[in-house]
Amino acid sequence: MASLPLAGADAVADSVMFRGADRRSEPLPLPVPPAWLFDDDERTPSGKLKLRTVWISDIHLGTQGCNADLLMDFLKSVQPETLYLVGDIIDGWKLKRGWYWPPRHNDVVRRVLKMAAKGCRVVYVPGNHDEMLRPYAGLAFGGVEIALEAIHTTADGRRLLVCHGDEFDGVVLYHRWLAWAGDIGYAMLLRLNVHYNAARRKLGLPYWSISAHIKKKVKNAVAFIGRFEEAVAEAARLRGVDGVVCGHIHSAEIRDFDGVAYYNDGDWVESCTALVEHPDGRMEIKDWTLVAAGAAARSPEGQTQFVKTLA
Repeated sequence: MASLPLAGADAVADSVMFRGADRRSEPLPLPVPPAWLFDDDERTPSGKLKLRTVWISDIHLGTQGCNADLLMDFLKSVQPETLYLVGDIIDGWKLKRGWYWPPRHNDVVRRVLKMAAKGCRVVYVPGNHDEMLRPYAGLAFGGVEIALEAIHTTADGRRLLVCHGDEFDGVVLYHRWLAWAGDIGYAMLLRLNVHYNAARRKLGLPYWSISAHIKKKVKNAVAFIGRFEEAVAEAARLRGVDGVVCGHIHSAEIRDFDGVAYYNDGDWVESCTALVEHPDGRMEIKDWTLVAAGAAARSPEGQTQFVKTLA
């Protein structure tokens, strides 16, 4: 039997696959983006701090310790060209033990997606608590790029390695059961922190972290942080870069290790800090508890509104 011409084969395929459907019918409509993606920001772009780069990490969405209100206030106040999410954005460890996801955590996700939709480059480097995203490295979702690590070039030409930092934590690498046990105890301390700060808000007092205070007072914790910083800086030196940006230990810091710049952007469960790069390449840690408290102190109306917002 002679083979069918190409046009005839197409007709047979149409008959089998579409049961005679008209090939000239209208194509399926494209998905309609959600309306919130194009809502006007609460603050005009002229009122935002224009930055070249912002790094934030250790938000721990899905936990009671996450300071989503302060984070939202920060994200609404800045307009970066690039936003790095440096791991532990979503706390998969906690969500496995029990589901906790208030509406405000959705607001944070939406805010990040809105920033990406409006032209901000967003790079997500997963950490140990959101390691379930690491197999998707190289892909992008909603304009958010997933990467195991990144190399960032500053405005003044320095090359910085961007990684979460858990790969330099011996407890996470070799004693995973101990890391999980410590995480449970840490979560209990953060829950205490939530109730403590709720009482402070009723008194009109700014946010203050019990866990961060304890960490600074415990000699072993201080020693661990020091060893971690040295290990990360040495790894950056071996990689041939000028510095490193990481998170993981919830301790914001800018240090120099014999010419290698070490930057830690902190967290949003204790210190509520971010690392930012200004247009000229200058690096700075933004402590948003101080910024928010300062804004509230400048006017009685602002203080009342700030307390109501965090309530």
